[in-house]
Amino acid sequence: MTTARSLLSVALALALAPAWAQDHSQHHPPSAPATPPAHDHAAMDHAAMEHTAVDQDAQQPVVDHAAMGHDVPAPVRSARDEPIEPIPPLTDADRAAAFPELAHGMHHAPERNSFVMFDRLEAVDLDHGRGEAWEAQAWFGSDLNRLWLRSEGERERGRTEAADLEILYGRSITPWWDLVTGLKHDFKPGDSRDWAAFGVQGLAPYKFELSATAYVGEGGATAATVEAEYEVLLTNRLILQPRVELEAFGKDDPARGLGSGLSTAEAGLRLRYEFTRRFAPYVGVAWERAYGGTADHRRDEGEPVQDTRLVAGLRLWF
Repeated sequence: MTTARSLLSVALALALAPAWAQDHSQHHPPSAPATPPAHDHAAMDHAAMEHTAVDQDAQQPVVDHAAMGHDVPAPVRSARDEPIEPIPPLTDADRAAAFPELAHGMHHAPERNSFVMFDRLEAVDLDHGRGEAWEAQAWFGSDLNRLWLRSEGERERGRTEAADLEILYGRSITPWWDLVTGLKHDFKPGDSRDWAAFGVQGLAPYKFELSATAYVGEGGATAATVEAEYEVLLTNRLILQPRVELEAFGKDDPARGLGSGLSTAEAGLRLRYEFTRRFAPYVGVAWERAYGGTADHRRDEGEPVQDTRLVAGLRLWF
């Protein structure tokens, strides 16, 4: 009896052993191995990314706005893409207005006008005494046709050394230039004589005032003068005026102390103050030099070839 019970207990124990071992392993997992197994991180990351993308796509369904009856708005254009008011095409009338023909399209006043100016009316400081000099011009007429009067001269120690008078007809050929022709009469130096004169005068680019005149006299005598001046506005009233004058002759004239070629060159620098545009006193310096045969004649007469003078005077016009 006792032996039969012992055998039955052993049989039950063997029958229940596998189930007990499985339940015990669930509550107490085996210890981790000493060396962890290797993992393929690239495979894991790629798989994770695919899983995340799938999840996001699944969470965000595609919406068809056209099927829902909504219009897709057009892209917004910037204000710089197109002008608010389109520019019209350029026409011939626009070109004519931008570039007018000044020589043919100017309006000329029909009335007669006049102008008189003493550009130089000055006293000169000489080595022995004092001198005077003048340069004046006047015109009468219209914008196109004018009668010009020009005069220039010098006095030294109470004696007239040089003086002349020109009577010219001037015709405007451009808005800035005149052609002049007429007669010139020399009072001094030496005996008086007459010349036929023709030339140009006007305003060159950069506002240089230029005058170039050629002369033909008795016996084939020829001469030419060129004058240039410029006005530098230091202020609205204070003005600096550089001036250059060249004189040349075609033949020697010992009686008047003149040689052929370039005869004299004169340069001046005058600073004036305009109390009004019509009245302006000035001070300055003038330099003169003789060349060629004229310089030789001056040496023979005991006169200096070059001279520097201080000047002071008035500039008037009316």
